[in-house]
Order: sequence, then C-alpha cells, then structure tokens
Amino acid sequence: MTRLDTSPATAATGTWRPRIIRPADLGVAASPEGLREFLADADADVAGLLVAERAVFFRGFGIGTDGYDAVADLLLPERLAYVHGNSPRTKVGRNLYTSTEYPAEYDISMHNEMSYAHAWPARILFHCEVAPETGGSTPLVDGRLWLDSLDPEVREAFAGGVRYTQNLHDGVGFGKSWQATFETEDRAEVEAFLARAGAEWSWRPDGTLRVTQLRRATLQHPVTGTEVWFNQADQWHIAGLGEDAAALAAILPEEELPQNASFADGSPIPAAYITHIQEIGMRSAVDVPWEEGDLLLVDNVAVAHGRRAFTGARRILVAMS
Repeated sequence: MTRLDTSPATAATGTWRPRIIRPADLGVAASPEGLREFLADADADVAGLLVAERAVFFRGFGIGTDGYDAVADLLLPERLAYVHGNSPRTKVGRNLYTSTEYPAEYDISMHNEMSYAHAWPARILFHCEVAPETGGSTPLVDGRLWLDSLDPEVREAFAGGVRYTQNLHDGVGFGKSWQATFETEDRAEVEAFLARAGAEWSWRPDGTLRVTQLRRATLQHPVTGTEVWFNQADQWHIAGLGEDAAALAAILPEEELPQNASFADGSPIPAAYITHIQEIGMRSAVDVPWEEGDLLLVDNVAVAHGRRAFTGARRILVAMS
C-alpha cells in the first residue's frame, strides 16, 4: 500500500487547494473497502495528513449509504451531536445531519462550524449522497489567508471579540426552538450545558430562551500555531443574512431577533464591516465541485467552508468530531 506524504504543504497560502486522493494514489481498490483498508492501516496518519493539507477529498471510492459508517468511523474518532447548532438541519443517522437547509438559489457565506460556541468540532466530514445538477460546490478558504486579507481597520475592531445573542422560541416562532437547538426537552439539561459553556441566559415569560455568549474573533491552530479568522459574526448579523432577515428586522426589535451579533462591548458592528468580511471570504475561497460518493474531510480551525448556489437535488450529509 502507498504511504502518503504528510509533510507540510509547500504551496503559498494564496494558492492553497484541498488535496484530492483517488484509489490509484493509495494502491487500493476503487471501493469503500479499499478506502477502509487504507484508513485502518497503522501507517495511515490521517491526523498528520489533515494538518498538512487542511482539507482532503477522497474521490472515486463509491461511498454510498451502506458503506458510509464504516469509513466515517475511521475518519472521525467520535461523532458529535449538533447540540447548540444554529443552522437548520435534519438528523438522518448516528450524529449524521443534512448540510444547512437553505434555499438553493443563495450562496452560504464562509464560516468555521460552531465558531460562536465554547467548543467546536475539530474535524468535519462531508459526504455527497446526491450531486447537484449545476453549481453547489463547497468553497473552502484558508483561515490565515482570510484573516490577512481583511482590512486592518476591521481586524482591529474585532480585537475584543464578538458578542452573540440568540432568542430560541418554545416551539412556535421565528428561527429555531431551544428544544431543536439543544436536542432535549429538559430545561435543566440546557441550563447545565450553558453553565459549562460560560454563557449567560434567561427564560422569557413566553418560554423563549435568550442566550448571550462572548467569544473570540480569531484563534490559533492548536497544532501549527497559525492565527486564523474564526467567528461567525457575519452570519449572525442582520446585514449578512439577506432580504428575509432584513424584513424580519423591520418588524422586530434588534434584541428580539432570533440571533444577532455585536462587538464584545455590545456596540453595533457596522454593516459595511459585515459585507467586507463576507466578500473577502468568498473571493478568497477555492471550489471543488461535488461528485456522487465523495468524502471531504476538513480541519475546522484551519479552513472555513460555505456553499455555492445550485440547481437540482443536491444532498450533502455532514458529521463532526
């Protein structure tokens, strides 16, 4: 079996692309069994490969529903539930979810999964069950490049971090319910989770849960030490959420919106900053179009991801660890 080189990539940050690995690269059969054979080998340093490459496509192995779990268990040491996740998803398997359910005609801006939370997944595994008819790539951006490309004024403004606020309804309302967000009906369980997270919270008279968290805007990679842009201020701010969110903001006070972001001291983030962050992220990203059966393993600190608009019945599944 071929042993892959996991030494640090030598390409300049601006020309970075995810590594694509095919059966011929490994000297194994073009099948889920072939990929499992490689991953189960003691010499298959997946952790080293991911640090070196930041994102890896496994292509041509024909991974389908039947073969997914056996391969995913070798790539994800422990699958996490999407607890306190803010995007709409459907759970379809053992801590396996649909990718963000958002209208196909819109892009989804770049982000690191759950970077607003006190803990986040180190790895994300995407699986293409149904490839889109057109478009639908998952763009990836090197977090160091994103940070370095931002205007110094914007970087400096976020030096103190980001304050995130959620209003999670009790079953009826805009956005997600607290039950769906925390995958429980037990208020005490939710409160214990939030206490561990260092969050502030309160229950409103109508059953809505208001949660406030103060988080950093950048992060150092735990292995490489590289500083990266690491927050979701633009996806929580009304200026980054499109026309529907703007319409909602016209009828609800800012403090009652399903989610919102401000600077750490509570002062408002200028809309121009949000637009700048999103535009730089999308412009700096690289796309690899999906093929049915693909697996994409991503270092969730080193690399941010998004979604391009698409047509057809695209179905990408996501697991995290």
